[in-house]
Amino acid sequence: MRTFSAKSNEVKRQWWVIDAADQVLGRVAVKAANLLRGKEKAIFTPHVDTGDFVIVINADKVRVTGKKEEQKSYMSFSGFVGGHKSESFKARRARRPELLVEKAVKGMLPHNRLGRATFTKLKVYSGSEHPHQAQQPQAVTEIK
Repeated sequence: MRTFSAKSNEVKRQWWVIDAADQVLGRVAVKAANLLRGKEKAIFTPHVDTGDFVIVINADKVRVTGKKEEQKSYMSFSGFVGGHKSESFKARRARRPELLVEKAVKGMLPHNRLGRATFTKLKVYSGSEHPHQAQQPQAVTEIK
């Protein structure tokens, strides 16, 4: 018995649409990350990009549990003196709601070259429209 190892150019990629309206942010991110990695495929290979393309729509309608709406904050540091910036969940949702889903998914992908390449297959939109109809994406029905 030989060990099977998938090759990136032989992987058949699909397009998926996740509707994030009234879904919990973490659960949407887990589903998107698993589809991007290809973990639900039989040919999954950890060191090869075997995943599919994922479109997340209605990112502005995603919900969070508990008091995260008021208490959660996102921080960044430029490396320069006084370069610390902080933004609340509510402020980020008002400014650019796509970043909420993108940051959650990015944290669930590998933090290396493979993860950065995989992340480029994620497309997030705040409204219910997306420009990828030509790819005939399938709707994700179950988000646990």
